[in-house]
Amino acid sequence: LGLSGGIDSALVAAIASAAIGKENVLGVLMPSPYSSAHSVKDALKLAENLGIQTQSLPIGDLMQDYDKTLEPLFAGTSFGIAEENIQSRIRGNLLMAIANKFGHLLISTGNKSEMAVGYCTLYGDMNGGLAAIADVPKTRVYSLCQWLNSQAESEIIPQNIITKAPSAELKPGQTDQDSLPPYDILDDILQRFIQQHQSPAQIVAAGHDAAVVDKVVKLVARAEFKRRQAPPGLKITDRAFGTGWRMPIASRWVLGGS
Repeated sequence: LGLSGGIDSALVAAIASAAIGKENVLGVLMPSPYSSAHSVKDALKLAENLGIQTQSLPIGDLMQDYDKTLEPLFAGTSFGIAEENIQSRIRGNLLMAIANKFGHLLISTGNKSEMAVGYCTLYGDMNGGLAAIADVPKTRVYSLCQWLNSQAESEIIPQNIITKAPSAELKPGQTDQDSLPPYDILDDILQRFIQQHQSPAQIVAAGHDAAVVDKVVKLVARAEFKRRQAPPGLKITDRAFGTGWRMPIASRWVLGGS
């Protein structure tokens, strides 16, 4: 799996270590120029705590090669989502190459909140043969990591991974909340919409801002094409993405207004 120094990959690394043994887990660090020093440090500390192997493959030179190749086509445009996603896809390619070369299974580290609203990159961080926490909302990722530490005689998940603001680190100063509502709000909306089958109007009546609800519901609908291409996930709820979950992709279908 890719080890970013974030909480999702930390939890997945801990799950994998418990499931198949620490000696069978390889964490791959792939820092870019936008990766913070503390993220690399946190990832290495996690690996040390778990006792898993690591490999570091910096991607700065590869990013420059992509920029050089695309420069004639991208000339005159501003840095944006395309360039951000290239970083994720470089990492996805490297991880798949390792899996192919050594017969490993690549574990995807995306959580349910990200999968729900499409905060993930096709052919990038979505690559893999198994999505270990695809049915685990982000807020539960945090609570599980805190639980793991409380059950252990020593710290498993470094405290800095738990307390720092979540970020994809694909551009300077980026945090998840630049694009998404705070996770406690997002997860409650998603819980009501996905698990409880509540309408947008019902979710607003429960106290959520109408504009935020409208945005989240639209993101869920628009991300269905990504979820159709995601690796199979471990199911822990009665409303997991995958088999049994289908939303229209190409139609005039729209959700009821809030």
